[in-house]
Amino acid sequence: RWLPVLRRQCGMAGKRLSGTGLAAEGRVLRAVLYAFHSRLLRHRPYLALQQVEQCLKRLWKMNLVGCLETLAGLIPKKNTPQAHAECLVPSQPMLETVALKVLGGCKLILRLLDCCCKAFLLSVQHLCSEEFILLNTVASGLLSRLWFVIQYRCVLQSLISLYGILSTSLHLVSETQQMPYIKGFTFPSDISNFLGVNVSSEVKKQKARMLTTKKPTSWLKKLFPTMPEAVSEVGKKRRFATCSSAVKNHSIPCPVDIGEPVL
Repeated sequence: RWLPVLRRQCGMAGKRLSGTGLAAEGRVLRAVLYAFHSRLLRHRPYLALQQVEQCLKRLWKMNLVGCLETLAGLIPKKNTPQAHAECLVPSQPMLETVALKVLGGCKLILRLLDCCCKAFLLSVQHLCSEEFILLNTVASGLLSRLWFVIQYRCVLQSLISLYGILSTSLHLVSETQQMPYIKGFTFPSDISNFLGVNVSSEVKKQKARMLTTKKPTSWLKKLFPTMPEAVSEVGKKRRFATCSSAVKNHSIPCPVDIGEPVL
């Protein structure tokens, strides 16, 4: 009964880990770090971005996706209908290796979310101080997207669900044939105790901190000043007159002005 569930959970977790959004944000992050390396080597938001990139690099070097694909390939796709029929199952060493990597991946993703939150707050803080506006604007948008990609693609939640079925599978296989591979480590039955935090409450806390952060609107107003009401009214009248004439003379091509005068 648990073999199809395990194969499905492996496929789901691997698909979410290897999604295009996570890989694209990682490439953009590396490009930003490379572009600003020589100028902002000691800048605090830049150092926080480096920590985020280090977490992503360690996550890819774990090759968790490849490990999950290997485990899913070992599970037979044809289910035997007999209750007591024999079937091939993954061995205890294989299940222990994947379970250990899933535990490490969950720890790394929790650390990645925390680093994203801290780096985002630092970037917004320096934006409010009007320091390195270009870097901090790019960084704040990049970090918020990366955090929400991980959260709303349910990357961490899928790994936690996968560990639950892995723990059950490991227990059943070890009862059938004892072949312990990883010694000196006891696999936790509840992953929440291993992670040390309540994942849902921790994520909600980070989201509240990011959404309630003071927004740097002062320098935005300087760069894009609000137009006086008179100029705005002139623009509206001109657009209305142009559109009216275009409707009346629909056979005569005329350029439609969709902009407003900039002082």
